[in-house]
Amino acid sequence: MSIRSFLGLPEQPQRNTSAETETVRKVIDALDHLEEGHARFIAAFGYILSRVASADLRVTPEETRAMERLVMDRGRLPEEQALIVVQMAKQRNHLFGGTENFLVTREFDRIATREQKLELLDCLFAVSAAEDGVSLAEDNEIRQIASELHLGHPDFIRVRSAWAGQLNVLKNLPSRD
Repeated sequence: MSIRSFLGLPEQPQRNTSAETETVRKVIDALDHLEEGHARFIAAFGYILSRVASADLRVTPEETRAMERLVMDRGRLPEEQALIVVQMAKQRNHLFGGTENFLVTREFDRIATREQKLELLDCLFAVSAAEDGVSLAEDNEIRQIASELHLGHPDFIRVRSAWAGQLNVLKNLPSRD
């Protein structure tokens, strides 16, 4: 399966003469030439990041930038390719999130190591905290993803505890004076 078909794009891009479209086409072609396993990993990784970013029904510019950085760093992609991956993932999640969320996460579960799954959880909290706080909806979505990745509750709590200061549910609790 090519990166194009995984992301729902036509196998042969439609030709357009604009320079911007040419640039996008070159980046997509470069993604299409990634080793298939790596391309699948990156596509699923980006999609799951967007799944959490949109859990509260909006994806902020801060969350988008965090996703782009994570895809560049974890996916070992240049910025131009990371931008395309994130934009495609956000669009696919917006259009098909209800039906594809579990399917994409199941694919990531199949291809990722346990360590990569735990790293993904940390990345999900990083995206959620990008706008200075992890909402309850985002926290619940991450918990659901952890379950779909067959990670135990202790794994989820261990990763989540590193982000405790960013959890909105724990902010502004009454003090024990």
